[in-house]
Amino acid sequence: MADRLALALHSVGLQIGGARILHDVSIEVATGEMIGVIGPNGAGKTTLFNIISGVLIPTSGSVSLAGEDVTRRKVHQRARVGLGRTFQTSSVFAGLTAGENVRLAAQSKLGGATSPWKFPRADDEAAGIAERCLEEVGLAHHIDTEAGVLSHGDKRKLEIAMLLATEPEVVLLDEPMAGVGSGDVPGLVEVIRRLHASGRTVLMVEHHMEVLLGLVDRVAVMHHGELLAIDTPKAVMANPEVQKAYLGETV
Repeated sequence: MADRLALALHSVGLQIGGARILHDVSIEVATGEMIGVIGPNGAGKTTLFNIISGVLIPTSGSVSLAGEDVTRRKVHQRARVGLGRTFQTSSVFAGLTAGENVRLAAQSKLGGATSPWKFPRADDEAAGIAERCLEEVGLAHHIDTEAGVLSHGDKRKLEIAMLLATEPEVVLLDEPMAGVGSGDVPGLVEVIRRLHASGRTVLMVEHHMEVLLGLVDRVAVMHHGELLAIDTPKAVMANPEVQKAYLGETV
């Protein structure tokens, strides 16, 4: 593992209306590492991602990106530090082409106009970034295709292309396989593998265990808002505490 930590959570907790949602979660993620986050519904996985990305502010503990404390910073401020995220539900503009979707993401990073109706010149920098990012996820041939008609798997690839256009160093993938047909899974897995191989740090929540275990360096197990274990996939699956906690539950 690299010396510099890409992401660090120290004793993170969240209470809402007296209810304890997360408690004393500490995770250190090395630059270039890929971690899978697992647990049944209600374990705190999405809440954890919301705290890392700035959607929620923890009531205790701290969050650091590349050694910089971002605990109180907003979503867009964390994006400037190099954090990017996809969500469980598709978040593309269905009426725009794949190229236009990625161009908008690139423009937001470049600081230019973000109107979908301001079409670029042939040499527009954002348009060039869009072409490159679509090529990277295998969607170059769909650059002029309306996003709304793409398969669900290709929409997921498009979301990753939009993410790439913002040049993130740390990527949060929230259930990227959700709703994806079995025929689209291998291609999407390959896109995620390349995303990680490019040197980016990746955290992924995923219920498809066979997919997740074949991709990640370590697995973080959430249970009732706490971090139950974090270790290699083999060690986590053999952990008696993990087995006991999930007996009769779907991980």
